[in-house]
Amino acid sequence: MQFHDLKLNDSLLRAVEKEGYTEPTPIQAQAIPYILDGKDVIGCAQTGTGKTAAFALPIIQRLSTNPRRRHIRVLVLSPTRELAAQIGTNFGAYARHTPLKHTVIFGGVGQQPQVQAIRRKVDILVATPGRLLDLMNQGIVHLDKVEVFVLDEADRMLDMGFIHDVKRVIKTLPTKCQTLLFSATMPQAIQELGQRILIDPVRVEVTPQASTVDNVVQSVFFVERNKKRNLLTHLLKDSAVERVLVFTRTKHRANNLCKQLSRARMQAEAIHGNKSQTARTRALANFRDGKTRILVATDIAARGLDVDAVTHVINFDLPNEPESYVHRIGRTARAGASGIAYSFCDIDERKYLKDIEKLIRQHIPVIENHPFVSDATAPEPTQLQSKPKQYRNTSGKKRRRGGRNRRRNSNRHPSSE
Repeated sequence: MQFHDLKLNDSLLRAVEKEGYTEPTPIQAQAIPYILDGKDVIGCAQTGTGKTAAFALPIIQRLSTNPRRRHIRVLVLSPTRELAAQIGTNFGAYARHTPLKHTVIFGGVGQQPQVQAIRRKVDILVATPGRLLDLMNQGIVHLDKVEVFVLDEADRMLDMGFIHDVKRVIKTLPTKCQTLLFSATMPQAIQELGQRILIDPVRVEVTPQASTVDNVVQSVFFVERNKKRNLLTHLLKDSAVERVLVFTRTKHRANNLCKQLSRARMQAEAIHGNKSQTARTRALANFRDGKTRILVATDIAARGLDVDAVTHVINFDLPNEPESYVHRIGRTARAGASGIAYSFCDIDERKYLKDIEKLIRQHIPVIENHPFVSDATAPEPTQLQSKPKQYRNTSGKKRRRGGRNRRRNSNRHPSSE
């Protein structure tokens, strides 16, 4: 299938070609026709599958049929500043041959430039919940004419405690509004939210929930906690580790690790919630441009960071929520490329490893021959129901590894568009 088979107009086809897209991803091929038809959609897909284009392209086409309206016609709600900025960049790229205007608003920076952009009239608003509610309360943002509402990374909204803010925003939307909900996983709370806000939705699910990226080669190192830094430095000396995301569990650990790597003459920058938005944007830009080889991050960066050619993800600390592991390793092996995910596991993290293996239904192979191997006995393999899959490690040797009718409220009815 090609993009022209999806009945996209010439301006979008030119934009897609400019971006280097050759053919639609599965989520795009399945979701775009339904969105063009004005249907509510639930999209369940892991990160790195092209979700933004799946909703942005048909939205731009629908708005382009009447581009002279100058009010907020589309609201895209995102859980993090980085993801919001990335979505805004994508809208700008896809709509480059149209008169449509967009802007992005989020906290952590001064609001005045954002206010000025809104007052210049935009068609598409990408926002994080906190800043959006602030500007709504000030009477600057009005959502009474929104035609399409997109809730992106819904499960992450839940994880970050934004679900109540999301519900407050939803209450202000028109009763007649196309709604698109995208999420990597579908916990009960998100399912219940979908039942409230979606009308006769089409469900598009291109991969099993919580599945890992097929092209990621995963492995785990058993190592004592006080030897993790030594192991990290050892692995980073490998020239094949070209662009690496290192995940820690805490902001303090991320900062300390950056300092330790700098002392070892390895350029690294940190990105986490205590960093100013300016510092986070600069660190991410340096990482994207190749000026910084190592980006140390907390889970704030596990979702929505769209960086090409990340060769490795290293879990310096295993996450205590197994779903976070899936999102972390999804930062590599994007757009069909391959990638490698290393995980360090000390004795206190063995329980986290078992939870991860249960979630992904496979064993993560253990690298036993490394200089800092733990003296602790390796745990018994997690009991899994599914048959382990074949995979190939970095040395090339084979090992084993394991739609219903919904209403937002009583007077909402389906869009006639």
